[in-house]
Amino acid sequence: MSTIKVKDGTEIYYKDWGTGQPIVFHHGWPLSGDDWDTQMMFFLKQGYRVIAHDRRGHGRSGQSANGNDMDTYVADIAELTAALDLKDAIHIGHSTGGGEVIRYVAKHGKGRVAKAVLISAVTPIMIQNESNPEGVPLAIFDEIRQGTGFTRAQYFYDFPVAFYGWNRDGKTVQEGIKHNWWRQGMMGSVLAHYEGIKAFSESDFTEDLKSVEIPVLVLHGEDDQIVPFNQAQRAAKLLPNGKLISYPGFPHGMPTTEAETINKDILAFIKS
Repeated sequence: MSTIKVKDGTEIYYKDWGTGQPIVFHHGWPLSGDDWDTQMMFFLKQGYRVIAHDRRGHGRSGQSANGNDMDTYVADIAELTAALDLKDAIHIGHSTGGGEVIRYVAKHGKGRVAKAVLISAVTPIMIQNESNPEGVPLAIFDEIRQGTGFTRAQYFYDFPVAFYGWNRDGKTVQEGIKHNWWRQGMMGSVLAHYEGIKAFSESDFTEDLKSVEIPVLVLHGEDDQIVPFNQAQRAAKLLPNGKLISYPGFPHGMPTTEAETINKDILAFIKS
């Protein structure tokens, strides 16, 4: 296993394959770097160096009692990219990982990052408040907290149905994908997953988005039942050099279920 030990002693697991321009993948809650398997294989075959980590408290990384917040997630990434001496990198984030990407680029990425991709991302901010009246009500996140913290095994077994849009007419549950989602989730720390809900729902990335001048591609499914599509529209408007591609009918977990389309659009953006 490849790991680094960050400044508070937590071990961060990562996969690092191939040579060429590096692409760094940031996974969503409550998953692991394994959620990028399809993208890792695709871009490796295209001649890129591909890297995916498990966020602290997720997957094979250390289950720290502290630091389950966005700024610490990003600090961990800064230590990882410095340890690997990554330059001219592409950073790609899904869901919570999208927030992690844009804050990393804004705070630590100068001189290291060429482009970024936000997929089904939690940017600019998810929770409903006075400045974000179209956001998701706190009660929804409290329900996720309750299920995650106290009935996690069953809650995580049910969660992928909406995540992948299998509750829509004509859709069928793909059992292997469902079980793989559950496997990844149950590998992590229940405390990290519980506290991570606040990190992905209440972190405000507005100023991060405004400050990032590199090209950023925003990809979002119009039938995303986890992170509403209006999030992507708002994020794209805040980016100085952003481009939005939307997909009618695509779900939140589209990097898995719609990988062929997503990978093709990311590759075109990288090469542009």
